[in-house]
Amino acid sequence: MDKFTTLTGIAAPMPLVNIDTDMIIPKQFLKTIKRSGLGVNLFDEMRYDREGNELPDFVLNQPAYRDAQILVAGDNFGCGSSREHAPWALLDFGIRAVISTSFADIFFNNCFKNGILPIVLPQEAVDVLMEDARKGANARMVVDLENQTVSSSDGQSFHFDIDPFRKHCLLNGLDDIGLTMEKAPAIDTFEQRMAQARPWI
Repeated sequence: MDKFTTLTGIAAPMPLVNIDTDMIIPKQFLKTIKRSGLGVNLFDEMRYDREGNELPDFVLNQPAYRDAQILVAGDNFGCGSSREHAPWALLDFGIRAVISTSFADIFFNNCFKNGILPIVLPQEAVDVLMEDARKGANARMVVDLENQTVSSSDGQSFHFDIDPFRKHCLLNGLDDIGLTMEKAPAIDTFEQRMAQARPWI
């Protein structure tokens, strides 16, 4: 998993509330167990018409937001079913941070496991950042995980809370496998000791 330290990038405004995981990645794309390749189908039913042509009004189809790395979203982002493909699709598109007033619990947890930072801020702060995101590609936000701040393109800064353990994992690029591998020397020592004490196992 890639480390998350400081992210400076384009933020796309998505003011819709209750964006669920089926909107993020529709069910017909859940056949794969690979984390790559899902970005093209991110928000598929909002991005394309029935013939597969891009809908020009959708924010991520607009030239200013094609390289967005941050989403500023409405309340209750990631609700619905618990599919982990949702953060996979966001990450494969290039999204590393999502800002909202609230997230569905399972989606929130899955983001951290996949290197995406979900940031919870008060409505007043989200409103400011949403308006900043509407400025387009020339307005770049800064997400500083170490200092736990989000700064708008004009320098307004907002502090966010994060669990210290999750912060440590993101800063160091540690998913569940990475956390286990940190304990590899202790695991090796234990296995050697058990092999000597119980050779029949």
